[in-house]
Amino acid sequence: MIPVHIHTNHSLLQSTVKIDELINKCKAENITALTVTDTNSMAGLIQFAKRAREENIKPLFGSYINDRINNELYVLLIAKNNQGYSDICRIITQRKLNDDFELKSIIQNHLENLIIITPSIELLKAADKNNSVYAELIVTDKNKKNSRTLFSYAKENGISFVASNPVYFLVKEDYEIHKLVSSIRENKTLDSISENDLVDEEFYFKDKNEIQKIFKKIPEAIENTYKIASACNVDLNLGKYKYPIYTADKKTDSINLLKEITLEGFKKKYSSDNLTALKRLEYELSVISELNFADYFLIVWDIVKEAKRRGMMLIGRGSAANSIVSYCLDFTQIDPVKYNLYFERFLNKARSNPPDIDLDFSWKERDEIIKYIFEKWGYERVAMISTIVTFKARSAFRETAKAFGFSEREISAYSKKIPWTSAANLDQISHKFPESKKIGFDKEPWKTIVRLASRLADFPRHLSIHPSGLVITPEKITEYCALEYAKNKGLGLIITQPDMYSIEDLGLIKIDLLSQRSLGVLRDTMNVLENRSKEI
Repeated sequence: MIPVHIHTNHSLLQSTVKIDELINKCKAENITALTVTDTNSMAGLIQFAKRAREENIKPLFGSYINDRINNELYVLLIAKNNQGYSDICRIITQRKLNDDFELKSIIQNHLENLIIITPSIELLKAADKNNSVYAELIVTDKNKKNSRTLFSYAKENGISFVASNPVYFLVKEDYEIHKLVSSIRENKTLDSISENDLVDEEFYFKDKNEIQKIFKKIPEAIENTYKIASACNVDLNLGKYKYPIYTADKKTDSINLLKEITLEGFKKKYSSDNLTALKRLEYELSVISELNFADYFLIVWDIVKEAKRRGMMLIGRGSAANSIVSYCLDFTQIDPVKYNLYFERFLNKARSNPPDIDLDFSWKERDEIIKYIFEKWGYERVAMISTIVTFKARSAFRETAKAFGFSEREISAYSKKIPWTSAANLDQISHKFPESKKIGFDKEPWKTIVRLASRLADFPRHLSIHPSGLVITPEKITEYCALEYAKNKGLGLIITQPDMYSIEDLGLIKIDLLSQRSLGVLRDTMNVLENRSKEI
């Protein structure tokens, strides 16, 4: 059977499944394709797709979408093609950003690029009849009655059905970890959490024999999982760059415009007889042209030009200082020829990832230039990039102890002795770290708390805002990824669901604009001096 309903731990504080462990499990079971369907999310899809393909497993791109009002009402959406993937990104974004989102109205639309799977008769009735719709048969002790009713309805109405084994944990024993993360999610203790807050104990990764036994009387349900896998073919061209074309509305192409602007800057910084610098410039431009990075440089140049027009202070940092093109475009202030800096450290033909140009702005002015970028490229094509906040030793310990019912005072007495390290080190912390030698985790219930907390190592906790990164896309950003509000929704900040690593894997342009308090202090100092008519 091809799994069509799997949650990874990107279904935040629901699933205990790590992507690497999932891929290893499927490889051991000789599974040739599988779907990841995280709850209202595609945050882990790109990482999943990369790892699956590394092991010659076909990744199916999906998501579990539930209704805002009745969150037990859900569909699984699986992309048939690239447009289907974009449809999923768009629907997730609607689910995350729109308070009036209604699942039933979504599936009433013609969604020809998606497979729709649901256990809900209500949603099966509502779905557009031209859609590829399947009834999801989930056979567990708790769900047998519902499955029989659903199976009868599907047969009577000519609706296809599919075998499903929802996965929230890989092995039965991990149900206790699911219960723990659910307690953290609901802000309840392990003793007070209700059955409604938890998934079925049978939602673990069943092997081939278990699946065959469950669906032995309806083999068609298993066969349909293979039909779905065969019908779904998404190729996102991971790693292939998808930059906006800076010269789309201009008469010249990007590389020629870049050469023209760079030569203007060159004339201001070098004499016309400096053949060494000119040769270096020509070489760098040839590499930029060959690697198709001209638009990236033009976009950064446009930001720098606008910042200087507004009188902002900025500094280019990092390996960009090794480039004479960066110097001529005013990204950096260091002459790489004079100081014999190697361009290849910044960019070379053997490098697979794009150049990284970091721009430092005053913390008082950064928001203004970010607003300019949104207005320049359009709010539908720009977003702040997310970062995934994960459990480390202290946070995992605190949340687990809280789930056991301990007070803040009791927890703090222990947590302050825990160093900043991975939660995976918790059960060995007294041996690895001198400051934790007398912490006393060898006694119950702390021994159990530490054992469970260590299992949360690197589990995603929530999405936050990357401190400097934003993304600009050639088309609407929801063609490439889904958006949601950052953790503090009240601020109204919208971020990408994928983090910077997945954004780069998608081939999207990432611009790093850093906020520097020191530049703000310098700007204030200069303003004071200027007001006193002091020449600077």
